[in-house]
This record gives sequence, structure tokens and C-alpha cells, in this order.
Amino acid sequence: MNRTVLQIPVSKNLRIKAEEAALAYGFSSLQEVLRVFMNRLANKSVEVSFQPIINLSTASAARLEKMDKDFEDNKNIFIAKDLDDLKRKLAK
Repeated sequence: MNRTVLQIPVSKNLRIKAEEAALAYGFSSLQEVLRVFMNRLANKSVEVSFQPIINLSTASAARLEKMDKDFEDNKNIFIAKDLDDLKRKLAK
């Protein structure tokens, strides 16, 4: 197998943080993450998107969990019979 070494200058702090994140995601190393990403990139089988992670407050997270549970249990929800029924509910 032909191998080459790719050197990417980064700050030591960035490397440490990236390595910690890689391990937290279950990868064995930062190098493994980069190899997986580069393979997928080379095969055009990855979609790259950089989006900020939204951290909810404790209260909002609890509220969202309760809403999810209510949806699963079919509680505290309204199902409109038709558009007029929905308009009446929204007008309240």
C-alpha cells in the first residue's frame, strides 16, 4: 500500500481539543477521524455542514422532554378535524 504523511500545522491547543472530541465520539484517535473523513470526502459520500450546536437551558430541555413524552402518549395535543377547526383553536 502506498502511504504518505499529511502534515497540517495547527495550534497545540486545537490538536488537544480535537483529540479529546474524537475520543469522546468513540474514535480511537484523531488520526482515525481524519482518515474516515478523508475517505468519505474522496468518495464524495459525505455532506459537509457546519452548524452551531444549540444548547438548551435545563428548563427548556425538561419542557421539550415533557412535550416529546406527551406526543408519544397522545396527551395534551390537539388534532384539528379540518381548517376551520384549527382556526377556532388558534383564535382562543
